[in-house]
Amino acid sequence: MTVHDLAGTYSIKGSNQEESDEASYQGTLLLSIDENSRIIAQWIIGDHLQNGTGFYKDRILVLNFNYEGDDHQIYKGVAVYRCLSKDILDGFWSEKHGNPLYLGSEYCTRIQNSWILN
Repeated sequence: MTVHDLAGTYSIKGSNQEESDEASYQGTLLLSIDENSRIIAQWIIGDHLQNGTGFYKDRILVLNFNYEGDDHQIYKGVAVYRCLSKDILDGFWSEKHGNPLYLGSEYCTRIQNSWILN
């Protein structure tokens, strides 16, 4: 598998950086590849956007992300995914101001096109 195999749109289910392992959000993860074979990421969770950049090696995807909170502060963190296949990513994440006792988690599955080109 190469970095280019990861480009696409994924459905995500995740849990926040807290004690519970229950899924607390769902959304979409968009992955694209830049001219230097680095990953460009955008998470869409409800009306909330997060952006990130990162790299891929040996079935591991690492993304540094940031977003603007409701308080207009910029929050930063890192997400690490094990690429089980080009269609399934299993990961965990942490942000600087989150609870240091816990990691967030995300499970991503590729959204396949439901239509066929003629």
